[in-house]
Amino acid sequence: MVRRRIAYAVLAALTAAAALLVARPALSAAAPVKVMPLGDSITGGPGCWRAMLWDRLQKTGYTNVDFVGTLPGGGCNLATWDGDNEGHGGFKATGIVADNQLPGWLAATQPDVVLMHLGTNDVWNNIPAAQIITAFDTLLSQMRAANPNMRILVAQIIPMTPPGCGWCPGGVSALNAAIPGWVASRTTAQSPITVVDQYTGFDTAVDTSDGVHPLDSGFQKMSDRWYPALVPLLGGTTTPTSAPATTRSATPTTTRPATSAPVTTRSAAPSTTAPVTTRAVTSRPATTAPVTTRSAAPTTAGCSPSYKIVSQWGGGFQGEVTLTNSTSAATSAWTAVLTFANGQQISQAWNATVSTSGATATAKHLSWNGLLMPGGTATFGFLASWTGTNAAPSVTCTLS
Repeated sequence: MVRRRIAYAVLAALTAAAALLVARPALSAAAPVKVMPLGDSITGGPGCWRAMLWDRLQKTGYTNVDFVGTLPGGGCNLATWDGDNEGHGGFKATGIVADNQLPGWLAATQPDVVLMHLGTNDVWNNIPAAQIITAFDTLLSQMRAANPNMRILVAQIIPMTPPGCGWCPGGVSALNAAIPGWVASRTTAQSPITVVDQYTGFDTAVDTSDGVHPLDSGFQKMSDRWYPALVPLLGGTTTPTSAPATTRSATPTTTRPATSAPVTTRSAAPSTTAPVTTRAVTSRPATTAPVTTRSAAPTTAGCSPSYKIVSQWGGGFQGEVTLTNSTSAATSAWTAVLTFANGQQISQAWNATVSTSGATATAKHLSWNGLLMPGGTATFGFLASWTGTNAAPSVTCTLS
């Protein structure tokens, strides 16, 4: 009888030990961790680093994560992923503060974690690093007012070398150098802040299409940097050193001298991504005009385009077009045609290949954003010139 009781006790102990071994971060049993990606067009349009990060989290067992935001996502060659975000094309950290926009986004989504990659458009507008950091301070206070236990990952932003912006490289370096000290003075045990180096190892000549907006290799680098910083906030205790392939292969990068201060808390595999921003490439972008939006009727059944002016200054403006698949089937390619009535000319575009002929500009999808699931969207942006009048163009689109 004693031997039998001992045998039962040993069996029970082995069963309990096996259960402990199987329990790898047991995230699915708890409430989802709400993660808000916060930034500009590098984060939101389409911000495929979010898709890559989501895919890697799912594949490595972190399945109880909810990406949140008031903006939808889609595309990026992933049929299913959580695309919600607060990546607003053309937005500045200083502008978000001036317009008091973050409190509304926080109230609508109630995040536990914020991934913030902001400052690109501020630098492009030649706003001093000290002023950007002051805006960060206000955003941080608003985050903690919404959730005293908020955990924040703040990026040292990717480099940027757009034509006509001689001050941009130095502006990025100055901002990145100021971030670690600011974080050290603001982080708390209740609401910790982690610096994520998105600058080191990022090469705008290889990883962007225009010196600012990432290509697939740049998005992959951004995902690889966010992952090891985010995992501990999801209940993970160790970080794999090699990242499993997510959705696309990354182009090898060449190392760029990084003048930004060293990352304080997390340093993943080399890589960083340029913050998506949108400003004129003239000598100094002017102030942003009020955003105007115009929705265009679909040209063919199932494709619904919308157009808006993100910002406008003397002689130039930034435009954005969003296409929605309103059919019940997935499509693999899209084309949009913009016809301008006032002589506007597109000089630069991202997230699409754009060709112009007279007053007409034709935009076609890239290799990674042609797929649109039912209800899915694709967004591309551009810089253009104007004189006199800047009326919205007629916009048509087709899906196939």
